[in-house]
Amino acid sequence: MSGKNHLQDDSDINIGIIGPKELVDQTRETLKSFPNFKPVFQIIESSSLIPEITKELMNDVEVLMFTEYHSYNSVKQVLDFTIPVHHMPLMGTGLYRSLFVIKSRYSLKCLSIDTVEKKYVEQILSELEEDHYELLVSKNLSQNTVIEEIVQFHVHNYQQHNAIALTGIQEVATQLSALHIPYEWVTPTQQDMIVSLERALLATNTRRNKESQIVFGLINIDNFKGVTVKYSSEHDVQLLKLNIQQMLLDYIKLLDGHLINLGGEEYSFITTRGIFERETRGYKFIPLLQDVKNELGITISLGVGFGRTAAEAGYHARLALRQSKELGGNVCYIVREDRSVLGPVDITTHKQYERYNLAITDPHLLDKAEKAGMSASYMTKLMARVSRHKKIEYTAQELASTLNVTIRSANRILLKWMDAELVDIVGEEKVTHKGRPRRIYRLSFIEDELKS
Repeated sequence: MSGKNHLQDDSDINIGIIGPKELVDQTRETLKSFPNFKPVFQIIESSSLIPEITKELMNDVEVLMFTEYHSYNSVKQVLDFTIPVHHMPLMGTGLYRSLFVIKSRYSLKCLSIDTVEKKYVEQILSELEEDHYELLVSKNLSQNTVIEEIVQFHVHNYQQHNAIALTGIQEVATQLSALHIPYEWVTPTQQDMIVSLERALLATNTRRNKESQIVFGLINIDNFKGVTVKYSSEHDVQLLKLNIQQMLLDYIKLLDGHLINLGGEEYSFITTRGIFERETRGYKFIPLLQDVKNELGITISLGVGFGRTAAEAGYHARLALRQSKELGGNVCYIVREDRSVLGPVDITTHKQYERYNLAITDPHLLDKAEKAGMSASYMTKLMARVSRHKKIEYTAQELASTLNVTIRSANRILLKWMDAELVDIVGEEKVTHKGRPRRIYRLSFIEDELKS
C-alpha cells in the first residue's frame, strides 16, 4: 500500500468507506469538505460479504470508516484490524432527529431499539421532556445475530407492546417496511459524519506524523523604513518595535511556538503543524494580520514553510515570504514539503486560498517571466489565478479583482507584460459615466497555456 510506511502528502490519505448505498452517497457529499482524504467506496448489499470486503480494502487504504455500527461490530469480532477502523456512532444529531420524528408521527411511550445505546436515547428523551416511556433494547448483538432475528425482535415488540422500532441497520429498516411495522432508521446527519471523519483523519499515521512536524515561519514588517520615517524620535521608533514584538509574542504563544527577533524588521517562529493547522482553522484564519494593521497602523507579510527537515521548512518559509511580499504584503503564503503553495491567507477578505505548484521547469515560462521582470514563481501564481477563470481578456480593473491586487498593481503588471510582448490591446470598454474608456487586454501567454 502506498503511503503506509512513509510520510505522504495530505491529499493522499486513502480512506475506505463501507456501508449501504444511501449512507455511502451521503458520506461522498460530506467528504467534499475533506480534501485531505482520497476515498475508496464499498457499497454493501449483504451483511455476509462485509468481512471479505473489509479484509481486501485494508490492503489499499490507511483508515476505514463504517457508516453503520452493526457492520463495524460484526467485522470487529471476526477480523484483526491492521489499520485504524472507525464507525459513525448513532449518538448525535441523527439520533435526536429520529426521536423527534417518532414523537411527531407516533409517540415515544414504547420504543424497540437495536444498535443504539440506551443511555443516549434516555438523554435525548429527557431533553424532549418525555418522562413516561419504556425502552425494549436488543442485547448481545454479535456476528451470529442475523438480520432476521433483529427483525423478529422488533415485530414481537410491536405486536406485544405496540412499540415503535428504532433501528440503526438499513436491512432491518427495509424488512420492517415490507412488514408494515412502524419504524425509524437512525442515520448520521452531516454534522455527525464530519465529526467522525475528523476523528478518522487524526487517527492516520500520516496525520500523526504531520501533527508533530516542525513548521517554520518568517514575519516581515512591510515597508519598515517608510513607517519609521513618520516618527519624530528614535524613542518612538523603539516603542513601535516593542509593541510589534509584544503582539507577535502574544500570537506565537497561541501557537505554543518560539519567536526569534532576527534583527531589523524580520522575525522567525517555530511551532508544530498540528497546532498551526488548528489555530489557523485549516490555513484560513490568521487574525495577526488584521490585528497588527488595526492596532499599530502597519502591515506584515508572513511566510510559512513545511518540510521533512528543519532546514527544508526554513527554506520553504523564505520562498513563502517572497510570495507574500511580491503580492504587496498584508498576506500569508504557505509552501508545503512538496513545494506546492497555499495562499494568500488574508483575514481581511475571507477569500478562499488557491493552490499551485512552485516548482517550475517549463523553459518557455521561465523566459516569459524573465522578459516581464518577474520571478517565475510569481508568474506561475498569476497564471494559475487567471487560468482558473478560463478568461483571457481583461480590463485592468477586472485583472485587479481576479488577482486580488490593487488597480495600480494590476496596471503595473500589465505594463510589464506589454513590454515583454506577452499581452495585446484588443479594444476598449465603453463606460456609462464620465472618464476615459478602459483598455481591454488579451493575455496571449495565458491563451497559449490553456491550449497546451
